[in-house]
Amino acid sequence: MTDASETRPDADDDRDDAHLDGVEPGAGCAEIWEHLSERREREEE
Repeated sequence: MTDASETRPDADDDRDDAHLDGVEPGAGCAEIWEHLSERREREEE
Protein backbone atom coordinates (compact mmCIF):
# COMPACT_ATOMS: atom_id res chain seq x y z
CA MET A 1 0.00 0.00 0.00
CA THR A 2 1.07 3.53 -0.56
CA ASP A 3 1.25 6.35 1.92
CA ALA A 4 -1.98 8.34 2.31
CA SER A 5 -0.20 11.51 1.23
CA GLU A 6 0.58 9.84 -2.11
CA THR A 7 -2.98 8.77 -2.81
CA ARG A 8 -4.84 11.72 -1.29
CA PRO A 9 -2.73 14.84 -0.77
CA ASP A 10 -5.76 16.66 0.68
CA ALA A 11 -6.30 13.99 3.38
CA ASP A 12 -7.37 15.45 6.71
CA ASP A 13 -7.98 13.50 9.96
CA ASP A 14 -11.17 15.49 10.60
CA ARG A 15 -12.90 14.11 7.51
CA ASP A 16 -15.54 11.40 7.86
CA ASP A 17 -13.60 9.16 5.50
CA ALA A 18 -10.13 9.76 6.97
CA HIS A 19 -10.09 6.14 8.18
CA LEU A 20 -9.86 5.13 4.52
CA ASP A 21 -6.69 7.12 3.81
CA GLY A 22 -4.18 4.79 2.19
CA VAL A 23 -6.80 2.56 0.57
CA GLU A 24 -6.29 2.38 -3.16
CA PRO A 25 -9.09 3.79 -5.34
CA GLY A 26 -11.28 0.94 -6.53
CA ALA A 27 -10.41 -1.31 -3.58
CA GLY A 28 -12.99 -3.92 -2.72
CA CYS A 29 -14.45 -5.00 0.60
CA ALA A 30 -11.59 -7.38 1.43
CA GLU A 31 -8.93 -4.71 0.88
CA ILE A 32 -10.83 -2.18 2.97
CA TRP A 33 -11.36 -4.72 5.75
CA GLU A 34 -7.64 -5.59 5.72
CA HIS A 35 -6.66 -1.91 5.82
CA LEU A 36 -8.96 -1.21 8.78
CA SER A 37 -7.73 -4.31 10.64
CA GLU A 38 -4.09 -3.30 10.18
CA ARG A 39 -4.86 0.23 11.34
CA ARG A 40 -6.61 -1.08 14.46
CA GLU A 41 -3.63 -3.30 15.27
CA ARG A 42 -1.23 -0.35 14.99
CA GLU A 43 -3.44 1.79 17.25
CA GLU A 44 -3.53 -0.96 19.91
CA GLU A 45 0.29 -1.07 20.15
